[in-house]
Amino acid sequence: MKMHTSRALRAALGVFVFASLGACSLPKSYVVLLANDDGSTGKVTVTAKEGVTELHEAGTGTYIGWSENKAIVFEKGKMAQDFGTALAGRPAAPKSFVLYFDAGTSNLTTESHNELQRLYDELAARASPDVSIVGHTDTVGDSQQNEALGLARARIVADLLVGDKLSAERTSVESHGEKNLLVPTGDDVDMPRNRRVEVTVR
Repeated sequence: MKMHTSRALRAALGVFVFASLGACSLPKSYVVLLANDDGSTGKVTVTAKEGVTELHEAGTGTYIGWSENKAIVFEKGKMAQDFGTALAGRPAAPKSFVLYFDAGTSNLTTESHNELQRLYDELAARASPDVSIVGHTDTVGDSQQNEALGLARARIVADLLVGDKLSAERTSVESHGEKNLLVPTGDDVDMPRNRRVEVTVR
């Protein structure tokens, strides 16, 4: 049995006994397509010796080794019963935060100081968080200066986050300088939304 998946899906595999569906005897293994955390759904193609079944709607699935080779809808209660333990044990999805800075400095804006509390709360909610911190700048100044400024901003944020809950070993810090602009601009443009640090908590 093969499963071909798109990047935007999560499929869950489980085993259970189901006595019959009409006059058909069902195998024990089945595949169910679940929605992503944002509500979107990818697709999965299940290829077995009996044929090919494509799933593209959340909650649909197919039995493995079932001669009818078709997608059916599985009840939420049955999926919760069969996959409840596995689903409960999944790591939390990554969360991203964007902190902004005053022009030409590594000083957080007032609004971003307030955003820090949400970041602290997210770290506290995770058992062993990993954090990626990437500094960015606008295009004012030369690229080397902006590379250094982006790194200074990222390090400022790292210093604010690393503590009892987050270790330096689980924190990556880097700078993209004036590359990867959030708002595309020409050279030497003062754009507040590009003066930022992006923090991803996993």
